[in-house]
Order: sequence, then C-alpha cells, then structure tokens
Amino acid sequence: MFLSPALAVNLLVVGGPSISNLYYAFTDWTGFGPATFTGWDNAVRLAHDQAFWNALRHNAIYMAFFLSVPICMGLFGAFALSRIRRGAALFRVLFFIPYLIASVVNAAIWKNILDPQAGLAAALNQVGVHWLDDVYFFGDTRLALGSVMFVDNWHFWGFLVVLFLAAMTNIDNARYEAARIDGANAWQEFWHVTLPGIRPTLVFALTIISLWSLLAFDYAYALTGGGPAGASDLVSLLVNRTAFGANEAGYAAFMGLTMSALGGVLLVIIGLLRRKEDQS
Repeated sequence: MFLSPALAVNLLVVGGPSISNLYYAFTDWTGFGPATFTGWDNAVRLAHDQAFWNALRHNAIYMAFFLSVPICMGLFGAFALSRIRRGAALFRVLFFIPYLIASVVNAAIWKNILDPQAGLAAALNQVGVHWLDDVYFFGDTRLALGSVMFVDNWHFWGFLVVLFLAAMTNIDNARYEAARIDGANAWQEFWHVTLPGIRPTLVFALTIISLWSLLAFDYAYALTGGGPAGASDLVSLLVNRTAFGANEAGYAAFMGLTMSALGGVLLVIIGLLRRKEDQS
C-alpha cells in the first residue's frame, strides 16, 4: 500500500513511454503526427549505419575504461582511507565533492583548464613551458574521446571511493588481525581479505558501470558534442541528434531499443556469472 503511489508514478513516467517506444521503433515517425508502421526497415538501416557502429564502438571503449581505471582508483583510494584513523571523514568529503557538482559545471571547469589559449597551457607559457602549446584536448580526433573519459572519471571515481569504503568498514577486523598474524603484508591483506569482503559491492559497481556506459551522454554532449568528426560520438548523442535534429524519431527509438536490449544481455550475463560463482 505504501509503495503503490511511487509504483503508479513509475508506471506512468517510465512504463508508458517504454511501451510507446517499443511501438515507434518499428515505424517511420518524425515525432509529430501519425506514425507509419514499417516493420523491420529500421533494423535493416541500423545494420548498415556506420555512424551507429562508430558510436557503439566508442561506448564499448567507454565501458572498458570505466570497468578498469575508475574501479582500480576507487579500490586503491578506499583501501588507503580505510587505514587512516584521523581525518578520514575530511578525505571522504574531498573525494566526493566532484561527484556532487553538476556535470555541466564540471565540463565548463575542465574546458577552461584545458583551453590551449587561456587555460593551463597559457599559464605554463608564462613560465617558459610550452609542451601543451597547440594541444587541443577536445578538438583533436585522437584526444577527444580520451579527454571526455578523463573528465568523467575525475567526476566519478570519488563516488566509487566512498562506495567501496562503506563496504570495507563492514569487514570484521578479526580477519585483518588473523592475516597479520599469518605474516600478510598490506597487498596480501587487500587481495585475500578486502576484495572477498566487498565482493557484493564490487559486483554492484561493475553492474551499474556497465549499464551507465551504454547511457553515457552528459560529458560528451557538454565537452565535444560528439566531435570532432564523430571522434567522441556516443549512441546517446546519435539518438538525440537523430530524433530532435533530423526529426527521425522512429529510427531513434529503434536505436534506443537496441541499446536497451544490449543492457538486458549484459544483466543476464552478469546474473549468470554471479550464480555460477555462488554455486562454486
């Protein structure tokens, strides 16, 4: 009874559009007026759409990066903080502050910092250091995607630090004392005590990062808009341009449906791996 109002709102604002998207994905619809049912035409078009496959490849790179670099940084930061007895609360706040700042604000900050004309490069020029001259982090096809991921990671990894640290504080200290008695060093404590102790939280983090990587939008949109020349394009940006720029809402809906299907496949794979691990 208590949950029914929230459930009703969810069904209204999430369930309704999801069902309508399922229908429009198989139509030729501009976003206005009636839609014309076209069957699998959008699927055939998508299979030959190089822009989509380019964006999907970038999403895969995004996922691989965020499943490795921020996870490792978050684990290291949390483990280091777990061994600090004084001032730990201050460090938690400092790590978490970037996550609390709005993404558009973070993007504007880093755009200014990495601006070769007025940012860090200009400041280094004042002291005779010129190695950042003419380096356009968000305007170079070789650097754009990596620069977007760097800024997004700067914003995100503090969240993982706090998440993992909360899990580490629930590990029984007796396990660490037993490891020390057996002669374990800090690395062995981390590998044999900490990681097994936070495994459910780690699996949760890997799951949400996998799904978020398919939905990544804000930093790429604010920093590069998918450019230059599609070098940092993501599927979410392509869907946005297709639906609202080219007025091809039906085709954009099919892209979104495809990404939802990929997310479902990821959840099934993760669920099977967790079940297999629990049974072993």
